[in-house]
Amino acid sequence: MLKQTTLSQQYEQARDDSLRVLIVGAGIAGITAAQMLRKDGRHPVLIERNTGNTHPGYMLALMPMADAVLDDLEVRAQYRERSVALSRYRVHTHKGKLIREDSMAEILDRYGDYRGISRGELLEVLTTEGCDVAFNTTVTAIQESDGVSNVLLKTGDTFQELKFDIVIIADGIHSSTRSLVLGERKINTVDTKWGGWVVWAPEDADKDLGEELWGAGFFLGVYPVKGNLGVFLGGPRKDTQAGPGPFVGEVRKKLSTISPRAESCLQAVTKASDPYYWPLNDCRCPQWAFSRTILLGDAAAGFLPTAGIGAGMAMESAWVLTRMLRHATGENVRTLLRAYEESQRPRVEAAQGNSRGLAKMMFHRSKALAILRELMLRLVSVEAAIRPIRKLVASKPDPDRIAANCLSGQQFQHSAR
Repeated sequence: MLKQTTLSQQYEQARDDSLRVLIVGAGIAGITAAQMLRKDGRHPVLIERNTGNTHPGYMLALMPMADAVLDDLEVRAQYRERSVALSRYRVHTHKGKLIREDSMAEILDRYGDYRGISRGELLEVLTTEGCDVAFNTTVTAIQESDGVSNVLLKTGDTFQELKFDIVIIADGIHSSTRSLVLGERKINTVDTKWGGWVVWAPEDADKDLGEELWGAGFFLGVYPVKGNLGVFLGGPRKDTQAGPGPFVGEVRKKLSTISPRAESCLQAVTKASDPYYWPLNDCRCPQWAFSRTILLGDAAAGFLPTAGIGAGMAMESAWVLTRMLRHATGENVRTLLRAYEESQRPRVEAAQGNSRGLAKMMFHRSKALAILRELMLRLVSVEAAIRPIRKLVASKPDPDRIAANCLSGQQFQHSAR
């Protein structure tokens, strides 16, 4: 549970910490980092630009790379209670007919949990023991001097300048804070020029089944969470501008087969009073570590949802970073942050590359390309399609070893001098 706690109150709690840490953004990455540090006995200051937890929420397919966080925070039981196992996956033709069904359990269960959960429920799991956060607070300047970061923060109309040893920027894909350290450096982005609506539909008997319909000019994805089906219906943004009702009408014209589940989901999109619209684009920052400041989660690399791995990678990255910070002192912070980027960036960008590759295959208007894609899907299993992600899940990072290696190298350099 998020608990409104003022900036001054949180800073006072951190008064006796050996390292004062500021975390910008109370999303999945920021909350994970804050809770991990608090579990270690630290008192990070967590701020959020919104006035409350007002995000509309969406469904997540959380892969096993999140398990280390859940275990270290001792919330695995709560997570399993609030989520559902995703054991099966189906894909359909652009006309709606079933192409194939694959077992996700056979692919991922050997590595840990693969489960569906809503974003809101995940945040509740991560904040089981409570989570202090100062809402309506932003960073307006970061300047380093005398071995600390001087941070100017704004809460409402009030400004405060506070000193921190580490600043973690985790305020999302549209971060308003990273430009303070990136300056004029360009962010690499992929804009699919597609977007769509996220809504909830009633759950059905197939509580372990995720389904996708890759249409010619539209995409329908159905992903179970506890008590609901998460639905995404999208297409080229210029087509979706007409609104969900007209777009659903066009989708129906293109389908020769509409299953009861697909019908329920299409009706949910039409009936939703204020559906959340999700533009499908991502971002990749050219640098994460800046002296005593680090970019984390979507602020460093924001994902397309095509591979369902963005939230898991954000949690893993927060876990790696905070575990490495167990070894931090005022003197080695910069070294650890650089080592974190060098070790974690390749993993994150490999997963992001897989999401980008799937987007190129999924988001097409051409019927001819849709037919060719379906011929390929009949021959290639989902296991083959997500093989790069499976490799990432199988190769769990070792943050303690990474920290030890980089610090031993630093000590060697000092002794050599």
